[in-house]
Amino acid sequence: MLKDLVEFLSKSLVDQPDKVSVSEVTKNSVTVFELRVAKEDIGKVIGKKGRTAQSLRTLLSAAGTKLGKRTSLEIIE
Repeated sequence: MLKDLVEFLSKSLVDQPDKVSVSEVTKNSVTVFELRVAKEDIGKVIGKKGRTAQSLRTLLSAAGTKLGKRTSLEIIE
C-alpha cells in the first residue's frame, strides 16, 4: 500500500512515468523505499531546495505511522 502511494505520487510528478520504479527494502525495522526515475526527471522529484522530496517523505511517514510502520524514502540516481 505504501509502495503504491510513493509510485502514484512520483508518476504524477514526472514526464516519463513509465521509468518510475519503487523497491521496498527492510533495514533494522525500518522500511526503506528506493525511488528510481529517469535522469531527466530527478529535478522534478527533488524540487526546489528539496521541498518536493521532503513533502513525499512527510506523506510517506504519515501514512506509515498510521499503519504502525517506520518508513524512509531514498531517491536513487
